[in-house]
Amino acid sequence: MDLLLHTLTWALIPTLSMIVGAVIALIKPPSTAIRSIILHFAAGVVFSVVAVELLPDIVKKHAPLEITIGFTAGVAVMLFLRVASRRIADKDDANADAELPVGLLFGIAVDLILDGLLLGIGFAAGNSEGMMLAFALSLELLTLGLATTATLRTKAITKTRTFSVILVLSSLLAIASIIGTTLLRRLDNNALEIVLSFGLAALLYLVTEELLVEAHEEEETPFHTASFFLGFLVLLILGMVAH
Repeated sequence: MDLLLHTLTWALIPTLSMIVGAVIALIKPPSTAIRSIILHFAAGVVFSVVAVELLPDIVKKHAPLEITIGFTAGVAVMLFLRVASRRIADKDDANADAELPVGLLFGIAVDLILDGLLLGIGFAAGNSEGMMLAFALSLELLTLGLATTATLRTKAITKTRTFSVILVLSSLLAIASIIGTTLLRRLDNNALEIVLSFGLAALLYLVTEELLVEAHEEEETPFHTASFFLGFLVLLILGMVAH
């Protein structure tokens, strides 16, 4: 029970971060340049979690078979979800009367559920991994709250309905983190290695195919690029202090 409460407490940080991002976007939407900087920084933070926290724990167990199974499964699942979400988005585009962008919301919901499970994985692997991941996800969800709210508002969806959608979406991470912790705490070392490798692939996909892809939609300056490395450095230092 202590671990569940501990995980839920930390899961509320990125959950609230997404809500804060939504409120900011409802009051004063950020410019595309600011959004790109935040995305670069968040990508650096998530990548640092992979390199500093998850990867060393995975490598030191010396379980190449389990790593291969988990990593391959992670890549396959993320690619499948991308195809599925894009097909739903295409149906939305064909239906001009659709009020809510179901494809977009489906993809975000899946991403948040995976983030919650990854947070559970982080605390199953160790307390510092979970805390660093919670910080990284907070930055990601702040950006996600900003972007999702801005997108919904451009589709003439009311502020009240937009905020309600964000509340529902953000709660998925907290729920998924509890499910992840409950299930993962009962796994043996080999099974946990598979799950950690799955999470590794999912986070790499998040950085390379989501955060950086969106960040590059804005014309870049050296400051934009530097913000990625700043995010990496911040988590690297925090990881050293936490240990």
